[in-house]
Amino acid sequence: MHGSRSGSLALSKEIASGLAAGAVSVSVEVVLCPPSLFIDSVAAAVGDKDIALGAQNVCEYEDGAYTGEVSGSMLREFGVTYVLVGHSERRRYFREDDRQVADKFAAAQNAGLIPVLCIGESLAERQAGETEAILERQLQAVFETVDSKQMQNVVVAYEPVWAIGTGEVATPALVEQVAATVRAKIRGAGDSCRLLYGGSVTPDNAQQLFAVPGIDGLLVGGASLDADKFVSICRVAGG
Repeated sequence: MHGSRSGSLALSKEIASGLAAGAVSVSVEVVLCPPSLFIDSVAAAVGDKDIALGAQNVCEYEDGAYTGEVSGSMLREFGVTYVLVGHSERRRYFREDDRQVADKFAAAQNAGLIPVLCIGESLAERQAGETEAILERQLQAVFETVDSKQMQNVVVAYEPVWAIGTGEVATPALVEQVAATVRAKIRGAGDSCRLLYGGSVTPDNAQQLFAVPGIDGLLVGGASLDADKFVSICRVAGG
């Protein structure tokens, strides 16, 4: 929840210009997830550039008397392709539990969107050695809501809560270990699933994170508010 309409427009145009300037591989998929109110403006700002649009949240209900909510079909009308579900801030500040996240995951798919399922453990859970159990619990809630076919062509983002906005970054070894755990859990159910890492990603650490086996991309937070930093990360992705 950063910025203004004019600020989002300016940022989007800077990113689009930076990507168009070259040095970013055509194999790199770039997705921007602005606040819902600005999606239409950002879509117009990036025009026909190779930039996909994502939303930061979606309602678990298709329609009805749910004042203030935004449905998946509404997002589709504005050209949205991806939507984040289960972001740690939604879980922490808005008390979204695993069941609600799973319902949002299903609602996104039913609306023709690609859900980006965010999972991750807190510092206390990590220190208690509960990382694997937490991730399995969060994934299992989704498995109980959708069938194996629906797990195809989705995105899972590992974002350890203790690394978000703190400057702390999970070590490549830890990220590799988690990637292996997640892929083992979804094997057979989501062979085409892409796995991202998120948590204090910067141009300085992007290269070592992209190099981690099992990681397909990055979920960029604070650095995405700076066009130069974000474009630099995209350039690293095309390595």
